[in-house]
Amino acid sequence: MSSFLSGPVQVAAQTLHSSSADKYHNFGELIFSNDGRAFRYCKAGEALVAGNLYQSAAEDTGTQNMTAVAASIGDTLIASTTTVTVTANEYAEGFILVSVTPGVGRQYKIKGHIAYTTAAPTFNLAEEVKVALTTTSRLDAFANPYSGVIVYPVTETGAAVGVSVHPIASAEFGWMQVGGIACVEAQNALTVGLPVVASDDDAGCVETITDGAHELLARVGTALTGVADGEFGAIKLELI
Repeated sequence: MSSFLSGPVQVAAQTLHSSSADKYHNFGELIFSNDGRAFRYCKAGEALVAGNLYQSAAEDTGTQNMTAVAASIGDTLIASTTTVTVTANEYAEGFILVSVTPGVGRQYKIKGHIAYTTAAPTFNLAEEVKVALTTTSRLDAFANPYSGVIVYPVTETGAAVGVSVHPIASAEFGWMQVGGIACVEAQNALTVGLPVVASDDDAGCVETITDGAHELLARVGTALTGVADGEFGAIKLELI
């Protein structure tokens, strides 16, 4: 039986300010510096720029509300009769979520899968099925949010996941900051002490909550200083 419970990374196999073609940690693994900053391991879905805000890969509705194939308690795979198109292991380290009963409310970590082109998928699990599924069950396959991160767009298509601290080449691996003092690009002037959110005017930037529509924008953290429009400044990140 697999167990995913562990503490933060104690020894980093990849240095903080680096981009690697090789993968050394699980997606989303958490590490802390001794000054209170926090970082998670990610794969770049495009070239990452230091100081910009990034989100998870764009939502794929094609792997949502899938019809389940019946599965028994103890099974280590989950299949669907719904046809999808995915690349090999695109959802590895992601999750299968059961959205309609039986089995509703459960999630299972995906170990891997082959590529499918308009075909019914089978997902190999890193754990066992805990509640039996029937053809009435519905499934959502969700990629790990730290796999294939992209710049946060002006119209969000995923969830904010962190700020890059070093240029990471597309399809390579590295660390992304999620907590503590970070250097982030501002769109419009930021006011010290006020919450900042993802910008809806400039991709990868943050802005102060001042436009009256803040409830529709992703909260990122708090401005630690005033920051001029177009400059980079100190933000206390709250994305752990």
